[in-house]
Amino acid sequence: MPAASPSSPSPRPARVYFFATCVVDVFAPQAGLDAIELIRRAGIAVDFPEGQSCCGQPAYTSGYTAEARQVAAAQLALFPLDQPIVVPSGSCGGMMVHHWPLLFADDAALHAQAQAVAARVVEFSHFARDVLGLAEFAQASQAAQAQRPVKVALHTSCSARREMGVHLPSRALLAALPGVEVVQQAREAECCGFGGTFSARHPAISGAMVADKLASVRDAGAEVLVSADCGCLLNLHHAAQKAGGCDAGQPRCVHLGSFLRERLGLPGAAHHVTD
Repeated sequence: MPAASPSSPSPRPARVYFFATCVVDVFAPQAGLDAIELIRRAGIAVDFPEGQSCCGQPAYTSGYTAEARQVAAAQLALFPLDQPIVVPSGSCGGMMVHHWPLLFADDAALHAQAQAVAARVVEFSHFARDVLGLAEFAQASQAAQAQRPVKVALHTSCSARREMGVHLPSRALLAALPGVEVVQQAREAECCGFGGTFSARHPAISGAMVADKLASVRDAGAEVLVSADCGCLLNLHHAAQKAGGCDAGQPRCVHLGSFLRERLGLPGAAHHVTD
């Protein structure tokens, strides 16, 4: 991958932190590895703090503020250097940017630390478009030009869409990939039914919501459903598999980082459960 060009809208840092999120780490590690590979191929060193775990969002959105604070506090000291913190999840990024400072509003030292961390958080799709310049790179890539045509639908989690605007860079990146037709499914902005603990607390409602989401994707003719949030992807993938998978016309569910690596024809790209 080439070095930064004058067309790149943001300068490239020498190093970044990568906060994988607990969902990526436990359920979809390949998504994190693919995102890291894209960053490294741009000549940027990646620091992966081994002590990282969860952003605290599941506890926070379930009303367990004290527990969320405890989890978030354990992450604050993991990013001491003044370098970007790339997060491959818009919902987790939103938690870190908007809600971590609120969790520590009554503690001046921790509040200042949370604000400093929040100011350096960059959601992966924004980083891929604005810093890595992958849209421009895709247009010039012969390997990308050689990929077979495919119809793709985009899904962004509710909080990622509202709090981080992830749908905008994600759509721009997909649209820039040669051979990729981005189709518009009905009610694109609606929730997939995951909602963190919502799916566990209200499984019948969640199941109906994910079925509606998959039906709209199929009706749009998409072969692949791409998202930058692995929580949503897990919900969508398992629902699609339960309904018969690709053999039954269900879409393949792929993380944006993995789909980019795959379509750019970079070595090591492979098809995984949620890539």
